[in-house]
Amino acid sequence: MNKPLPLLLAVGLALGCNFPLGKLAVQAGVNPALWAALISGGAGLIVLAISGLLERPEGQSPVARFAVISGLISYVAPNFLTFAVIPRIGAGLAAIMFALSPVVTALLSMIFRVRPPNLMGLAGIALGLAGALLIILARNASLGAGDGHWIVLAALIPLFLGAGNVYRTMAWPKGVAPMRLAALTNLAAVLPLLLIAAVTGGLDLSPLLKILGLVAAQLLVSTLMFVMFFRLQQIGGPTYLSQIGYVAAAVGVGFGVALMGETYPLAVWLGVAVVAAGVALSTLAQLWAARG
Repeated sequence: MNKPLPLLLAVGLALGCNFPLGKLAVQAGVNPALWAALISGGAGLIVLAISGLLERPEGQSPVARFAVISGLISYVAPNFLTFAVIPRIGAGLAAIMFALSPVVTALLSMIFRVRPPNLMGLAGIALGLAGALLIILARNASLGAGDGHWIVLAALIPLFLGAGNVYRTMAWPKGVAPMRLAALTNLAAVLPLLLIAAVTGGLDLSPLLKILGLVAAQLLVSTLMFVMFFRLQQIGGPTYLSQIGYVAAAVGVGFGVALMGETYPLAVWLGVAVVAAGVALSTLAQLWAARG
């Protein structure tokens, strides 16, 4: 799969699956940071094995520094901030911070001139943001107000996500295959996440033993996501990649209706349609840029 749109939809679908699976794990008593470490460690090892079977090494560029920095910026910092702020500002406001990451990514890519979006791409980002905000606000009528300093801390979430998206393109080790980078970046995030878990709630593994089916489902979904994630980054660039959050927001609506019997107001469905229009416009912008 080498086309941006199928990759974007597939990665966004897998990301959308992460949210209900993570919610069920936390409800079962699993420390959220430990669950994140499980995702990075388990999926990282599986993707590394797949890389060894399918990818041919094209270069000998050092990857340790890239993996550590990328892991800290993209996985550890956003996860830590999310765990810290949700109890204070609410899940709805935290979700809005995630929805801002494509905007931050676009701004950083223009500042550092790392595959910046054209005007059509910016319009797609804006449309996607409008749709994602419609979905989030309509599904989270009650948003946590929180203290001002917690909201400021939450505002760092899209900054780290956007910085991670741009950094990976800027610092991509020459000749290193995408699945190998995905695996090593995830593995580099495991130890910091385990340290966070130890500080925030302990490393009790017993809840995991009670939900082995859920663990298997999470590892499958995460592996599929990371197999494609860095390839999407390589082909589509940081700004296009960042829209997986928009797709995941729309996917969450589908899961809510199909699996949880949820019903949504018209505004949610309007948001899904606007997200689809934004992704379509961004995809057209990619095609236009490729032809130019």
